Amino acid sequence: MAKTLRFDVLTIFPHLLDSYLEDSIVKREILKKTIKINFHDIRCYSKDKHKKVDSSPYGGGAGMLMTAQPIYDCITAVKKKNRGAPVIYMSPTGKMFDYKMAKRLSKKKGLILLCGRYEGIDERIKKLCIDEEISIGNYVLTGGELPAMVVIDAIMRLAPGALGNKDSAKEDSFTEALDGKKEYPHYTKPREFKGLKVPEVLTTGNHAKITAWRKKRLK
Repeated sequence: MAKTLRFDVLTIFPHLLDSYLEDSIVKREILKKTIKINFHDIRCYSKDKHKKVDSSPYGGGAGMLMTAQPIYDCITAVKKKNRGAPVIYMSPTGKMFDYKMAKRLSKKKGLILLCGRYEGIDERIKKLCIDEEISIGNYVLTGGELPAMVVIDAIMRLAPGALGNKDSAKEDSFTEALDGKKEYPHYTKPREFKGLKVPEVLTTGNHAKITAWRKKRLK
C-alpha cells in the first residue's frame, strides 16, 4: 500500500486555497489518501490579546514583519503531528524550486510549509526552525500560499500511485526520460487543423521511429 504524503501548511489565511483543493487531480488524490493536506492558522497561536502576528521591524524600514512567537508555537505544535518532516519556508530569496528538488522532497514522509506575509518573518525563526528555504521564481508575491501550492502540486505528481497512468510523471518535462529537457511537441485529433497536419511519423505506429523523432525535437 502506497504511503500517504502529508503536507502541513502554516498560514494566516488557511482558507485561501480551498477552491484549488476541490477540483481535479488534487481532490482525487486527497480522496484516495495518496496525499493529506492540513492548513494551520498561525493567528490561533498568537498570545497577543488581539491575535496580532505582525509588528514593525527593529531599526526601522518599510512594512511589517511576522513576529516570532506565533510562528514558533505553530511549528512546534505541528511537528508533533508530522514527526520528522522538514520545515520549509516559502521565500523569494530561497533556493529555486525545480524538478530535482520536487523529486527529492517527494520521498519524504511529510513536509511542513511556512507561508510568509508582509515583509517576511523574524530572522530568529529561520535560525531556530527552518530547514530549507524555497523560491518558485525571481519575483515577489503577496504571500507564500501560492508558492506552497505549486510545491505541493509538483511533488504530488511524483508520489507513488498519484497519477492514473504510472508513466505520466516519468514523461513530464525535465525528467530523466527527457534527458533533463523540457518536452517534445504533442498532437491529438483531428489529424488536420486549420491547414496544419499531424507529422506523418506519428501516425505510422512505428514506435522506434516515433521515439527517434521525439528525441530530435526535445527543447
